Order: sequence, then C-alpha cells, then structure tokens
Amino acid sequence: MSGFRLIPPEASTIAAKVDALFWTLVGVSAFFAGLVFLLLVIFMVRYRRSRTGAKFGEPPATDAHVPGPGQTPHHAWAMALEITWTVIPLGISIILFVWSSRLFFEIYTPPPNAVDIYVVGKQWMWKIQHPEGQREINQLHVPVGRPVRLTITSEDVIHDFFVPDFRIKIDAVPGRYTQTWFQATKTGRYHIFCAQYCGTDHSLMAGYVTVMEPAEYERWLGARTAETLPTAGEALFSRLGCTACHLADSSGRGPSLAGLYGRRVTLADGKIVAADETYLRESITNPAAQIVAGYPPIMPTYQGRVSEEEMLQLLAYIKSLAGEPSRPQQ
Repeated sequence: MSGFRLIPPEASTIAAKVDALFWTLVGVSAFFAGLVFLLLVIFMVRYRRSRTGAKFGEPPATDAHVPGPGQTPHHAWAMALEITWTVIPLGISIILFVWSSRLFFEIYTPPPNAVDIYVVGKQWMWKIQHPEGQREINQLHVPVGRPVRLTITSEDVIHDFFVPDFRIKIDAVPGRYTQTWFQATKTGRYHIFCAQYCGTDHSLMAGYVTVMEPAEYERWLGARTAETLPTAGEALFSRLGCTACHLADSSGRGPSLAGLYGRRVTLADGKIVAADETYLRESITNPAAQIVAGYPPIMPTYQGRVSEEEMLQLLAYIKSLAGEPSRPQQ
C-alpha cells in the first residue's frame, strides 16, 4: 500500500475543475441522503404513537381533530413546505446541469493551437504516432504547459484511453475517430489504462505519459529522426495510385483534395457534409457511401488494404493540403 492514493493528483488544467464538480455532486448527494435518513428517524420516534394515544399499529380513534378517511388538512405552512422542497432541488439540479454542460464542452473542445497526436488501440497495446513521425508503444511523451489533442481509434474491439491524473477518459471505437485533449501542468510520469474490458490481457493494456519540459521535449523529438506523418502519407498516397484520379487542379476523375479538410462538401444526393476525419476515413474505406456531386462512383474500396496507422498517415497528408487552394466540391 506504499504510495497508495485514494484520489489521483491533479496534473492537468481540467483536473481541478472535474474534481470540483465531482466533490460538489458527492456533497449534495450526501447532504440529501443524510437529511432523508434523519427525518426518517425523527418521524419514527416522534410519531410512534397517534395523537389519540393508540399504540403503534393500532387504528386511531376517530375524533373531531383527526381527519377521516380521504380527508387532507390544508395549512399554509404545508403548501410552503411543498414549494420549498420542490424549488430548492430544482434550482440545485439546474445549477449542476449548467455547470457540468460547460465543463463537458470544455473537455471536448480542443484549443486551435493543440499538438495533434494519434492513438490506435489494439489488443493489447496503445500505438501512438506524433506528427513529426515518432512512434511509441504504451508510451506518450508530451511537453508541459502545451495543449495536446488526441485523435483515437481502434483496430479491433472497443478500448478506452484513461489517464486518471489528467481526468481524461475516452473510448477508442473501431471504424470511428474520437477526440479529447489535455494540457499537463506538472512534469513526471502518469499512468495510462484501458478502462473498457477488451479481452484476456485487458489488465496488461497500460502505459505511461511522460510530461517533459519544453526544451527537453524538443531534444527528445530531435533525437528520434523519423519520416513525418504527412510525408509518410504522401508516399502511401502515391503508392496506392491515388494520384491518378485526385489531381490538384480538379481535372482528374476524382475531386481534388487540396484545401478539402475542414470544408463543406456537397454530395450527389444533395446533402452537405463536413470533410472531417470521419468523412475522409469513410471515403477511403467505403467510397460508395458518400459520392461527391459531379463525380462518378468509380473509386475502389481500401478497406483491409491500409492499416489504421496508415490511415492516420493518409489523413495527416490530406490535412497538410488544407492550406492549398482548391475549387469548392459541388
């Protein structure tokens, strides 16, 4: 039990806010639970006998001061009491709802200047890719004081990326991308766990986040020369033959990808969708699902031909083209 902590330390900007809401919920719940049990005991003792002197369990004698069956005494104080125990819990519920909603949107709205890091869950490990090309397994190196956005998916079953000290926890879902973010406030090593049972070695699917000073983090990046994600994605894009159709000047058989990421795309059925990570992934694995208006449905599926790590490389390359001009996808 050496070093055992009931509550993990607060090591991110969001941790104190999550803890404040948590302890408020605990306090409100404990207060009302205690109040209910206290009143229960008081009523059991105070009203163990009727006003007419009948013993507990015996029917009271009828007199002029005791309401008969189906009758209810009407008193101003009773109405005030009912209003009080309705309005106060309602007000508390509204406050907690607004508070938790604001915190929810803050947790799931990454800052625009966040560092993008990609995480792939696989039985039973976490595979992590940095934009500079560095890859890690069950390890994540980040700088202190800088927001980090995690884009997470899974190769097989549902996993859950959980860092207790940062108070972040999000599912890794096959075929989908989920995002969360954090900004570490303290250097050190912090546990990563899988919080969703995922098979035989679920308990071994763990690792560490290593939070470093910015200068130390830059040295760590420089010591690991690797092909950047956009560069690797560009090479894969060419190797798969995608350059034959997706030309930058929009003259190919497929739409141009330059400036596509983040834009709104008009489909053949008239729907308008945002070209985010989920849309791009589905366009690669199931291109017939969402056909861009003005283009024939001739693109083959790459489902099973690219791994999740390679998919992230392709997405990083397409994102890198966001600053290049392109004609709107009609």
